Amino acid sequence: MIEIWADVSIALAWAGDSPFGMVSNLLAFGRGPAARGKWRFVAYERIENYGVIGNMRTAALVSVRGSIDWYCFPHFDSPSIFGAILDDEKGGRFSIRPANVPVASKQMYWPDTNVLLTRFPAQDGVAEIEDFMPLGAAAAGRVDQLVRRVKVVRGSVALEVACEPAFDYARVRPEVEIVANGAIFRGGGLSLALSSEIPLQASPRGARASFTLREGEDCTFVLCELGKSGCCDVPPSSGDSTALFEDTVRFWRRWLSKCTYRGRWREIVHRSALVLKLLTFEPTGAIVAAPTCSLPEVVGGRRNWDYRYAWIRDAAFTLYGLLRIGFTEEAAGFMDWLGQRAREAGGDQPLQIVYGIDGRADLEERTLDHLDGYRGSRPVRIGNGAHAQLQLDIYGELMDSVYLFNKHGTPISHALWTSLRAILNWVCDNWRQPDEGIWETRGGRRQFVFSRVMSWVALDRGLRLAEKRSFPADRGRWLHERDAIYEEIMTRGWSDSRRAFVQHYETDRLDASCLIMPLVFFVSPVDPKMLSTLDVILKSPREGGLVSDGLVYRYDPAKTEDGLTGEEGTFDMCSFWLVEALTRAGRTDRARLEQARLLFERMLGYASHLGLYGEQTGSTGEALGNFPQAFTHLSLISAAFNLDRTLSDVRG
Repeated sequence: MIEIWADVSIALAWAGDSPFGMVSNLLAFGRGPAARGKWRFVAYERIENYGVIGNMRTAALVSVRGSIDWYCFPHFDSPSIFGAILDDEKGGRFSIRPANVPVASKQMYWPDTNVLLTRFPAQDGVAEIEDFMPLGAAAAGRVDQLVRRVKVVRGSVALEVACEPAFDYARVRPEVEIVANGAIFRGGGLSLALSSEIPLQASPRGARASFTLREGEDCTFVLCELGKSGCCDVPPSSGDSTALFEDTVRFWRRWLSKCTYRGRWREIVHRSALVLKLLTFEPTGAIVAAPTCSLPEVVGGRRNWDYRYAWIRDAAFTLYGLLRIGFTEEAAGFMDWLGQRAREAGGDQPLQIVYGIDGRADLEERTLDHLDGYRGSRPVRIGNGAHAQLQLDIYGELMDSVYLFNKHGTPISHALWTSLRAILNWVCDNWRQPDEGIWETRGGRRQFVFSRVMSWVALDRGLRLAEKRSFPADRGRWLHERDAIYEEIMTRGWSDSRRAFVQHYETDRLDASCLIMPLVFFVSPVDPKMLSTLDVILKSPREGGLVSDGLVYRYDPAKTEDGLTGEEGTFDMCSFWLVEALTRAGRTDRARLEQARLLFERMLGYASHLGLYGEQTGSTGEALGNFPQAFTHLSLISAAFNLDRTLSDVRG
């Protein structure tokens, strides 16, 4: 079978025999049970063609065509009930769209909220879908609902709705019962109710309906867990739907009003803050890296991972980003979660690099071989084997976030300090170990420079915190080890031949993680070695650098023993790190400051239509990797904050 992909991400698949074996190397990697000798349409949206809604417990991805193609229930890391983004045929979806005719669509967020609006200008009118998960006073007791309100604002529009859940990552096809107020889906120990004032009909995969709305009319669909009564609730009236909508809007706007950022690019900074809040798991304070799993780092490749968990590194950086713009409540929640992990510490290393959002440690990695993957990108993975890796850098990110929280949030407790002190003593004993590093390589442990830098940060921030709070600490030992790390990096982490800091000892390969050095105050931003590293990284890959049209590769996979095959896109977070490194150097060099602004605004051009970013950007400008990505949005906030402040300071 061969699938050929168009720019609009519509695939026409031929399931018969074909001599064109090499076509699969273009864009498509087709699989599936399509009948032999027949054509099949496979409609995968580009990753950036999705908006995200959520309630700080879970999230859903809504396409520009009005289809919810990813939704895990009840939590971020629960099994999916809609997963068409990972298998268009089997994954399940919840679609609302104009009937029969293809139409253009527009998508936007209600200003300053995570309420999503999808607009369809059809032939005879204009229809809109408002997608949100209720929050606020009117939403009390409704936090696990997914609401889709459909309105026609002009003319008359014929519409179709199809709710086709596929429970447990499409391993369970639920039974469907049509009832007076909608439909009930049961299977695999889960029962969901779809409330609808539109009469539904059972379909082979769920429930469907066709209906027409005229100007001024609306209807609401509500998906939630079936209540104890075992009956489908009466759908909300137009007035009740409006109250839910307005209260959810007020919730998000009230939260965003706490933002202290008043600089340039405020709209994209606000959007990034809203994304980070949405990715916070409110019951525990954990912060997920992304709400999706197994979206590929290159289409058709094997670099597909589950990011629906709380990485110490990602969460610590997220805390830093939120603190910088005034959000201390989320930082406090994360510190509580972190304190629990620190108190549980034991074994060969104090902390895992990643935990479940409920704090669980076992994240066994498995593959779902029955799913085709996004545009044929297999395997589809759930769980994450990196939880068993050694990554020494996490202690630096941890201590930096604690230091900042103590400074800008709430002074930390003695109990937390006792746990942190034990962790820092462990760092003194173990920083010389090779590890898997920030990029979670699977090609064996190395003496990664980034891991050494962040080990230095851990001890440096520990010393500062002990001094500031007069906490008891083995200052002499911490100081000795901190300085030993510094001396080692400046000799073994530097390549005279490349005139740059490198990925790990005994190599001359570049790694964009070295851009963090001036950001964490390891070296001066105008240190000759750092400026030389910047200049080398800024070269194109053909010239031995890492930058392509202003976008930064984290490293060259072809020259790095990362234990994986295939290529990948440029790494969005690293692009923003480059902006910030240039910004800091630009305080004394106007040309570098102007370069930083140019690269930052170029990166803004790669945001989606909604201002969202994935993990990476592909060669055609498409988003790659899990989406939206917390790491990218927090690095955007940090880069914007420092660039704006520096531009204002330099220009007076």
